[in-house]
Amino acid sequence: MSHIKLFLLFLISATLTTLSYSGSRSIYWGQNVKEGALADTCATWRFEYINIAFLCCFRNSITPQLNLYDHYDSSTNGCTSLAKDINVPKQRGEDHLVNWGRPFGDAVLDDIDFDIEGGTVSHWDELVRFLKSYKSAKKVYLTAAPQCPFPDVYMNGALSTDLFDYIWVQFYNNYCYYKGDITQLKATWDLWTTNITTTKVFLGLPVAPSGATSGYIPSDVLIAKVLPSIKNTNKYGVMLWSKYYDDLIHYSSSIKSHI
Repeated sequence: MSHIKLFLLFLISATLTTLSYSGSRSIYWGQNVKEGALADTCATWRFEYINIAFLCCFRNSITPQLNLYDHYDSSTNGCTSLAKDINVPKQRGEDHLVNWGRPFGDAVLDDIDFDIEGGTVSHWDELVRFLKSYKSAKKVYLTAAPQCPFPDVYMNGALSTDLFDYIWVQFYNNYCYYKGDITQLKATWDLWTTNITTTKVFLGLPVAPSGATSGYIPSDVLIAKVLPSIKNTNKYGVMLWSKYYDDLIHYSSSIKSHI
């Protein structure tokens, strides 16, 4: 295995990557202390991308605030203890590209991941262009987690810039989730893969029935009925919410060899 990337979810989040498969798997980490340490998640090698969620509050004149549940230093109310976990992939020769204000001490992340589900619909395209123009020795990645209805209410302007590297579309908590018939999901998937320019599009799913209000697909159904329908594009992947729920039923392990 090689090349894991960590991205920060801008809810936003951050991500970690391996590029050893034709399809790819992404997971969200940071919202349940029972999911274990970030380093343990990396060590499973079940995921190409690990999104650290969330950067929950940001605007002019205030310091951005992180919400990582109990994954922080209680003595300082900070997250510098995660630096060693983030730097483990770096020591394996992987890229860490974005210096995000040092909330994680000396650790540097790869990406900013946009999960915008409220607030303004304006100016996200401007922020995307600004971040993409960030001067770094290596590539700065931008990713997004839009809702499955196309176009996304809040992020259509930003996504239309065609500057995102990966898009993990949330096929849950919306009408376009899988209901036993692949028709609607496939039609929505085709809208995303044909209308947005990006390196890869991911099918975003909850990995347990309790992980979301709707959208859970049993792994055997995903393998037999859903994956064959989205593999018509060579830029597909599966995004999973979240590491805590994945630990409960080992969803990612059951689908790993089929992606």
